[in-house]
Amino acid sequence: MGEASLDPRPAMPVTPDQEAGLPATLRRNAPLVPTDSAASRALAAVIAILTFLAALCAGAAEIVASSANQWQGSVAQEVTIQVRPSVGRDIDADVARAESLAKATPGIASTRIFSKTEAERLLEPWLGSGLDLSDLPVPRLVTLKLAESPPPDLKGLRGSLSEAMPGVASLDDHALWLQRLSTMANTFVGVGVGIVTLVLIATGLAVVFATRGAMAGNREVVEVLHFVGANDDFIARAFQRRFFRLGLRGGIIGSCLALAVFALAGLLAQVWRSGPAGDEIEALFGAFHIGWRGYAAVLLIGVIASVVTGIVSRLTVRRFLR
Repeated sequence: MGEASLDPRPAMPVTPDQEAGLPATLRRNAPLVPTDSAASRALAAVIAILTFLAALCAGAAEIVASSANQWQGSVAQEVTIQVRPSVGRDIDADVARAESLAKATPGIASTRIFSKTEAERLLEPWLGSGLDLSDLPVPRLVTLKLAESPPPDLKGLRGSLSEAMPGVASLDDHALWLQRLSTMANTFVGVGVGIVTLVLIATGLAVVFATRGAMAGNREVVEVLHFVGANDDFIARAFQRRFFRLGLRGGIIGSCLALAVFALAGLLAQVWRSGPAGDEIEALFGAFHIGWRGYAAVLLIGVIASVVTGIVSRLTVRRFLR
């Protein structure tokens, strides 16, 4: 760019003395838009930072979406029967009867009865530990693991429980919790997409100001180019190629830094997994592995940043030249 002859007329030999008298930006093999200036390095750094932030948002959204899918898959494979204590009834007998009804239902792979102690332990996160809950009517739980085939007849099981133990046993298929989880994951992904969009817009604005500054600094060169017959497309292409290279450099740096952060987070997750809170961290965030879709999104953001840089610079130059 800028290295080919700018004069459409037949090339005339230029003596060393004549070339020495030309401005530096008009000499042979000198680029129209300098790329090794302080302003160019600053713009590449800004693009790298913005790309890094956008890639982090995209990777975090992918982690949340993957974790939500895993949670939904795990929860959707289980349903729960809740048996409430009732005056004049033997709760242990009611629990055993609920389990027998579940086992007789097609599509139920296995069942597990939570003991009274286990049921009380489930309330500790809300009530605290060390409390005597023996006088409280703590419901008993029976978890059912669903089989892949045949499809479970949850509607029939719910009817059987209502008929056998009305007002005592109820079936929870976690549909409300799954809906809320899906809404939360979709909201987070939407916020991530919005942040990435705002970052790309900020990148475009930075390129606009940088391009206008470069045009103002090279106003005399542009006038000379017009004088010798160069059209607006030639000048716009020159700026587009230079700024595209700056954007590509910044996008690659930002994307590589984001990938390094995710790789470091994965290593730290493996270290934390061996600690006391490792199970909780892995259950919430997985292994901090963004998968192939996350890697593709991070790299795509770097490419998009460079493309946005080139297109915005070209449009800015053409508008400036008008």
